Amino acid sequence: MVTKKEALEYHAQGRAGKVEVQSTKPCRTQRDLSLAYTPGVAEPCLEIKNDPSAVYKYTAKGNLVAVVSNGTAVLGLGNIGAAAGKPVMEGKGVLFKRFADVDVFDIELDTEDPDEVIKACQLLEPTFGGINLEDIKGPECFYIEETLKKTMKIPVFHDDQHGTAIISAAALLNALELVNKDIDKIKVVYSGAGAAGIACAKLYCSLGVRHENLLMVDSKGVMYEGRGDTFNPYKQEFVRKSDARTLADAMEGADVFVGVSIKDLVSKDMVKSMNDNPIILAMANPDPEITYPDAIDARSDVIMATGRSDYPNQVNNVLGFPFIFRGALDVAATAINEEMKIAAVKALANLAKQDVPDSVARAYGVDHFSFGREYLIPKPFDPRILVWESAAVAQAAMDSGVAQHPVDIEEYQEQLARRIGHGRRVVRVLKNKARHDPRRIVFPESESIKILRAVHQIVEEKIGRPILLGSRDVISSIAAEHEINLEGVQIIDHLKADRMDYYAEKLFEKRRRKGVTLEKARELLQDRTYFGVMMLETGDTDSVLCGIKHEYPHTLRPALQIIGLKDGLSRASGAFIMTNRDKLLIFADTTVNVNPTAEELAEIALGASRLARRLDVEPRVAMISFSNFGSARYPESIKVAKAVELIKEQAPDLVVDGEMQADVALTPEYVKEHFPFSKLTDSANVLIFPDLNAGNVAYKLAQGIGGWEGLGPILLGLSKPVHVLHRTLDVNQIVDMAAVAVVDANRA
Repeated sequence: MVTKKEALEYHAQGRAGKVEVQSTKPCRTQRDLSLAYTPGVAEPCLEIKNDPSAVYKYTAKGNLVAVVSNGTAVLGLGNIGAAAGKPVMEGKGVLFKRFADVDVFDIELDTEDPDEVIKACQLLEPTFGGINLEDIKGPECFYIEETLKKTMKIPVFHDDQHGTAIISAAALLNALELVNKDIDKIKVVYSGAGAAGIACAKLYCSLGVRHENLLMVDSKGVMYEGRGDTFNPYKQEFVRKSDARTLADAMEGADVFVGVSIKDLVSKDMVKSMNDNPIILAMANPDPEITYPDAIDARSDVIMATGRSDYPNQVNNVLGFPFIFRGALDVAATAINEEMKIAAVKALANLAKQDVPDSVARAYGVDHFSFGREYLIPKPFDPRILVWESAAVAQAAMDSGVAQHPVDIEEYQEQLARRIGHGRRVVRVLKNKARHDPRRIVFPESESIKILRAVHQIVEEKIGRPILLGSRDVISSIAAEHEINLEGVQIIDHLKADRMDYYAEKLFEKRRRKGVTLEKARELLQDRTYFGVMMLETGDTDSVLCGIKHEYPHTLRPALQIIGLKDGLSRASGAFIMTNRDKLLIFADTTVNVNPTAEELAEIALGASRLARRLDVEPRVAMISFSNFGSARYPESIKVAKAVELIKEQAPDLVVDGEMQADVALTPEYVKEHFPFSKLTDSANVLIFPDLNAGNVAYKLAQGIGGWEGLGPILLGLSKPVHVLHRTLDVNQIVDMAAVAVVDANRA
């Protein structure tokens, strides 16, 4: 579990909070300033005055959503107030941006008066393209949404209601198809009569569930006529004539259970009492009404979904709201209506029945997914959702008459597809591959607080099995002081290790003709880096990560001396995986070879290409120089041109070209116009630099000025996985490097 200290540090480190505002237009010169503000800004103002719809053309309104809350029902924390709910609303904005490139301002309103919330949203209509209501308690949330939908001409969507309803409805439709049941004949029981429960019931009825075939259970039991309560109008719609009084009574003979209440309400006996092939949607968070193992143990024919990611069929609201708003915004919809919600349901249900790309399966660390009882709805990180769901919502908006700016749906789908890039997915792909087969990772620098925090996170995320080298007492003391839980982490005191003599003998055998005596071998093994690499050589670990407190050669030297290079290679090299929002580039060599020969450049390029393929990226290699295809004949550029020829001989199917300048390699239009003979018809994604000066400067400038993130350095060419941790890496980057090491170990 995430600790309190980790959570607080995450939100406080660097710039406080999780969001910032960035300009989308240049403002570097006086002319830029005159265009951005006075006098130039007057022109779009006048255009909008004359044509109000032009606001979508000249401002950010068309891609801007307000996440509005008064903090009265924040997650499972209850009524904690507007300010205390702000971290959640910022987080919602992060998800909007991450999954659908929708910009968000979070708006926290310090009022519990629903009419004041309504008035505030109405006054904000000129600013925003849509309103996402969040964490507002019922029944006020129903009244607020209903009123805003009637009075505003932009989409209003209460995710706490409709998000869960839409995602679970997709799972329901597919589950019914699998068990061959008609939706108009099934008996459905709802546990929870709040915003989500009532929204689920309404949407399921829109899809075909008959009102007389459902029973709703609140905290007092079945909502039946004559119970003696005064139900609010939203609950009253689902009060039924029934002899059932308890949840157990209601579930007897039911086809579907829908849980949006609290954990542990449903027993195995209650599951056993349901109809054949029962469908259980137990969505209480973080723990469902009945656990997946208990439900499966009770009935072998059960189909189950929960809100948890560690069981099949996760009902996760992030499958809905980012993509629904994306489609609604892109056609300037005046509402998110029932037709659009149903379109989202059917898009998700239909996508789950399509062949799942291998890249999606690999991203989750499995061989494949296929439609069935354990795969009812797409995975949250399936990039195809953006195209399928957003396009379906946009089409429904046009068909139902609420779209102000209709689009050609095929062109729109292509536009959405272009938003999907490799950059944002690379670390997730690595981590999920690692989770599928977590391996041992030795960390020699066990007294580093960053290392200890990373080790805790690696265990929590189940991406590897860390081993710490050093004194158990010292490590435990540091961990306790900084509230770091190391439960389950193996600690080896290398100075007292039983294997010390064995390692010394092995190291002596390897290095005895390199000036190393047995006594010298014992001395070298006092160094934890040597000890860790020796563990790797003898099979006592699967990988080594070191360097957070040492210079680069301190890690590289023992690796080269003990495990050596892969067969056929002359030297190791270093690469960085560089990513921004939607792009990925691999830079090599950035850390090892000062002035490689043409032959060594060819080796580096082939190694970097193999790294790209491990990331599910088809490499397009550019050999970088200050010259373009012989335009400047100097020994430095001739060397690069010779390397290209060597690569083509060794890997004729690899897309590679050069020598070429970096900007040319990234501008395919220029290449097509001026160098039509080049094999690089698309932008290069693997850049091989002619020497260490160029590579090192390039990746550091990209990080420091260009805003790119660098994952590395990743050592290429070693016979076994050893990677260097740069001193500037933060905890998350160390965890990312652990995923790299585990994936390398699995490949080996």
